[in-house]
Amino acid sequence: MSEEQKQDNAKAYWQKNVRLMMYLLAVWFVVSFGCGILFVDQLNEIRIGGYKLGFWFAQQGSIYTFLAIIFIYAFQMRKLDKEFGVDDDE
Repeated sequence: MSEEQKQDNAKAYWQKNVRLMMYLLAVWFVVSFGCGILFVDQLNEIRIGGYKLGFWFAQQGSIYTFLAIIFIYAFQMRKLDKEFGVDDDE
């Protein structure tokens, strides 16, 4: 593989990585800021287990979403690493 092909490959890898991160950060922003602050009044009309849904998102939902995002990111990056041949498996 030539040096130019390696650079193009690295650029494509990082573009996909950044796109994935931006998508996941947008989801986290919508859940934590949107559901916990902006839409809290509308969500508080719904109750789950006696708690208002807006309160739940502000206290727990954003944390659970963040944990899910960590696992999604790790899974997707493993696939991306394999796609570009930079995985640790030998």
